[in-house]
Amino acid sequence: MIVIITSLLTIFFFLFSGIASAKPYGSNLCANDSSYHCYKVKRKDSWKSLFPNPDERDVVMRINRTNNQLYPGMRISIPNNINTNPLTYAPISNKIDAPGQKTIIVSLSKLAFGAYDADGTLEHWGPVSGGRGYCPDIHRKCTSPIGNFAIYNKEGAGCKSTKFPVGRGGAPMPYCMYFHNGFALHGSYEVPGYNASHGCIRMFVNDAQWLNQEFTEGAGKVAVIIRN
Repeated sequence: MIVIITSLLTIFFFLFSGIASAKPYGSNLCANDSSYHCYKVKRKDSWKSLFPNPDERDVVMRINRTNNQLYPGMRISIPNNINTNPLTYAPISNKIDAPGQKTIIVSLSKLAFGAYDADGTLEHWGPVSGGRGYCPDIHRKCTSPIGNFAIYNKEGAGCKSTKFPVGRGGAPMPYCMYFHNGFALHGSYEVPGYNASHGCIRMFVNDAQWLNQEFTEGAGKVAVIIRN
């Protein structure tokens, strides 16, 4: 009985943690940073209707860390003066100590990745969604691995999961880049503004395509650093 209760409490803890952290990133940014203002989404709003300019739309989606469809009542953060250069809003350093090789740094707390050249200059950044903590469909923790890794294999637009959905597989993982024991960076049309995956690092599809085709090279040549 004690073992059962302990197990249930553990599951409840991870479920509650996941729910508590499931508030989209952009909903609080405008309340804590005066350079942004909050907008409450209305029933007929969409990313395209709110931001007809594709460059502005891209920037605002990056700031809010989501490409998910908008829903009524959702709050998003909008810069008071939109600059269409995404690097203006990079939440990570524009320069790091020269790593000596191309390096992708992922910050799970900032829900962002940065791609640095061998000299340590930030070339590109974008939103991510990592492991959610506990996944009911597999009945266990599903956090993203933390540490230093390297890209060891990659596939193109047709990359799919062999594990998920559970029992079937086939979930799209376009432009996947594997870095550790089957975990991958990959594109997704469901980057929700909080950590929600089974442990892989989801990112916008265009970011994954750029990393896959323009940034990554042969196996072991691009470092991947995953941080909390």
